[in-house]
Amino acid sequence: MIAGETARGSRIQRPILAAALAVAGLIFVMLLQPYGLRHALLLPLGMALGLTLYHAAFGFAGAYRRAIVDRDISGVVAQAVMLAVAIVLFAPMLAAGEVFGRPMGGALAPVGVSMVFGAFLFGVGMQVAGGCASGTLYTAGGGNARMLVVLAFFCIGGFRASLDLHWWSGLPGWGAVSLPRELGWPAAVALQLAVLGAVVVAMRWAGGVMVRPLGGGGSVLQGVLWRGPWPLVWAAVGLAVLNALTLVLAGHPWSITWAFALWPAKIAHAVGWDPTSSPFWSGGFQAAALARPLLADSVSVMNVGILLGALAAAALAGRVVPDLRIGARPLAAAVIGGFVLGYGARLAYGCNIGAFFSGVASGSLHGWVWIAAAVVGTVVGIRLRPLFALR
Repeated sequence: MIAGETARGSRIQRPILAAALAVAGLIFVMLLQPYGLRHALLLPLGMALGLTLYHAAFGFAGAYRRAIVDRDISGVVAQAVMLAVAIVLFAPMLAAGEVFGRPMGGALAPVGVSMVFGAFLFGVGMQVAGGCASGTLYTAGGGNARMLVVLAFFCIGGFRASLDLHWWSGLPGWGAVSLPRELGWPAAVALQLAVLGAVVVAMRWAGGVMVRPLGGGGSVLQGVLWRGPWPLVWAAVGLAVLNALTLVLAGHPWSITWAFALWPAKIAHAVGWDPTSSPFWSGGFQAAALARPLLADSVSVMNVGILLGALAAAALAGRVVPDLRIGARPLAAAVIGGFVLGYGARLAYGCNIGAFFSGVASGSLHGWVWIAAAVVGTVVGIRLRPLFALR
């Protein structure tokens, strides 16, 4: 049974659901007074993302593994739909530069040797760990004990990479390339949509099959909204719309892994680490983030929302049954894979969400380069899985 699928006859776990909603309500109140409604709304927005990811079992690691090993392109085609909808939604807002008088910017990042290597590492890590950034959050939030280990070492890897970035930044790079700036918005949107269409056609031509139809089929549609499972197309469109809402509320697209570096940095700072010893943390945005309360960070608020939303979704589906029995080799995979995920994401200016999804939706060339390098890493990671007793 896939994550998020409801077993016939399962019951809503009301105490867990009530606890998740109570914690969310408390955090919302804590956000509202000092930071305002716009910032506070990022929490329920994150919860909506967590519920969507869980109920559709929408992940990137499994989707690419199934496409490569089984020729099941269902998840990858769903991602293409998600990207196409997001590209169309993002374009008018980013072209205007503001919405309702609030300035906003896309997810643009440089292309370079360290970025490509980081994306490759991320591809390896998500196969060894068994999840990407969004997949780690929603499965951990849904009660998967092994993915909680992945999450912890994801954070450690991200922080370690932040301390090494000064060296990595000295490698050759070519700067950020914005397709809309180079081609104009209409041409950039048309080009990206054409590439997505060509990728889907090429996968079908190469023998790819849709094992899981986008619409879900009749048996899936008999499920209910709050208990799942959802058709893939619901998740694809829903995630694109929620990312666009993130752009409106936060002023930037959906991101995840910045917070994974910030959280251990705050812990290290609290126990005596001097951030001025690190070029990355000693000035600018990073130093300001270390100085502010954690709830002031929009990415952290949304990540907490994803965890709580996935927990609520799992409770609605009656599937919060943590299994603490983790074998030695799968545990090693969680530790190593999580660390590699975090390290790679920091080098690559983001993960499957911040770099790929939000980057492509913003018209950034680095989003396309990211996925190309991550797919190569995915192939390597798939070959490593048997070493860790992973199927």
